[in-house]
Amino acid sequence: MRRLLSLLLLVLALPASAAGLLDSRPSSTLGSINNSADFLPVREAFQLSLAESTPQSIKLRFVATEGYYLYRHRFQFHSEPADIGLGAAQLPSGEKKHDEYFGDVEVYHGILDVELPRNSADQRAFTLAVTYQGCADKGLCYPPETERLTIDGAVATTTASAATWSWGELALFFLAGLFLTFTPCMLPMLPILCGVVLNGQVGGLRGFNLSLAYVLPMAACFALLGALMGMFGAQLNLQARLQSAWVLVPFALFYAVFALAMFSVFELKLPDAISSRLDRIAGRTKGGSLWGAAVLGVVSSLLVSPCVSGPLAGALLYISASGDALGGALKLFILGLGIGTPILLVATGGAAWLPKSGPWLIYVKNTIGVLLLAVSIGILSRVLPGQITLLLIGLLWGGVGLFLGALEFVYKPPRKRIAQLLGLLLLFYAMACWYGAFSGQSNPFSPIGQPRVVNALGSPQSQNTSKWQTINTPAELDRVLAEAKSANTPLLLDWYADWCISCKVIEHEVLNERNVVERLKGYRLVRFDITASNAEQRALLDRYKLFGPPALMFFGRDGKERGDVRVIGEINAKDFAERVAKANDQI
Repeated sequence: MRRLLSLLLLVLALPASAAGLLDSRPSSTLGSINNSADFLPVREAFQLSLAESTPQSIKLRFVATEGYYLYRHRFQFHSEPADIGLGAAQLPSGEKKHDEYFGDVEVYHGILDVELPRNSADQRAFTLAVTYQGCADKGLCYPPETERLTIDGAVATTTASAATWSWGELALFFLAGLFLTFTPCMLPMLPILCGVVLNGQVGGLRGFNLSLAYVLPMAACFALLGALMGMFGAQLNLQARLQSAWVLVPFALFYAVFALAMFSVFELKLPDAISSRLDRIAGRTKGGSLWGAAVLGVVSSLLVSPCVSGPLAGALLYISASGDALGGALKLFILGLGIGTPILLVATGGAAWLPKSGPWLIYVKNTIGVLLLAVSIGILSRVLPGQITLLLIGLLWGGVGLFLGALEFVYKPPRKRIAQLLGLLLLFYAMACWYGAFSGQSNPFSPIGQPRVVNALGSPQSQNTSKWQTINTPAELDRVLAEAKSANTPLLLDWYADWCISCKVIEHEVLNERNVVERLKGYRLVRFDITASNAEQRALLDRYKLFGPPALMFFGRDGKERGDVRVIGEINAKDFAERVAKANDQI
């Protein structure tokens, strides 16, 4: 359900790549208590398929689910038997990113196509072992994963992409279309469209047939657009290309311009030459006939596009990552049906069910504008320093606070007082963002930040790492758990790996924090090093139902894990200290 709600927000306001454009190491709490369900199994997060096998080459396709990414330097390709002649893998350049612990690395979001040259003189069937590793943006790193693909002999094979949709996704695309109908530039068009399409024939089977003849061609035009994006968008690999500053900045400006249109700075519409020609076509079309309704449906799909350009762009980018033409067509067809549903209601005599136009439309319009500006800032956060991003966030929410009347100290009715109170809260948050930005902070969820503890020499205080016992085998883990139980001592188990960036963050910025150190007094501190990621260690991950590090598990004096306070993925020091306090109440 959480993924489906996220999808709805993506379709309404956010380009599909935006989540991947955010920093892959957030500092805030990243889920509820025992948040294992926030992460996908590795083969759902990263889907590998054989795209094509010819005598000259083998083409593989990786699809990283939204919110996950793959490391370029972690790919390995081996043939079984080893004497099959395979050339070096041809990998495109990835998104360059610098990490304070790992240095410069390259990663891939979205779709990645890899080509392996092969010896055309050797056409034996063989097994291709593909090793890869990736992480979740929320702060979970998966161990290296190896998949084996069977490569046939001389016969070329092609594997089509699987359909990437679910009934839940289709339902949310429908709801998104329904929501878009009630935007300020579309809702006033309903009575006009209904009048032209129905030509007074409201109610009964005739009204339903006419409205359906209008809605289906309109939805079909959206479906065509979705099919084209699903078919060719994957080849363009838009998500991967949306990691360059040359693309990110114009795209952010694109959303900012649409936000200004929502604030009525200017009117967003097709050029006069195009719109007038479409109006003439619509004017010559006879209303009240099935053929005329169908033509109007096609024309309307072009006329209403400027009203939904921002959300439609987000939906198209989401579809482009799937590489699925059929799924893309179906999703946008359902979106079109959602847009057309109110017309069906009016045609069958249900106009009384629809909300009336009024001042509330202005609030909807302004809300969409704020969301589009937030999306624009989110995209720019990939290329701007964290402090500048925090300043922009403060500017946005400070402006919203002033718009809500935060500083208008005059008599207001109760409803406006509530809006003013919200505005004051947003203004205080904006000032916290500005203070944090000038203090070197960059986390919008904790703009003021946590004070750093320094020792007498003026250097940051660090925990005595000798308190941590490092192990790397299941037998050692069973032994220390038994010893802790025998000694009636609670135990904290930290799952760690050298290749896990978030593990480094937790080690340096969470477990060394003063409040955390104080609350962990009395615990036996054990770190399980899963860097080798061998079969024994991976079996242990399955035993504890873990996908990979980082993870932090609390064991009580009775030797049993307190699963409701388990931490999966990255967490900040403040929230982890609260988690430790909760665990202390149980042990």
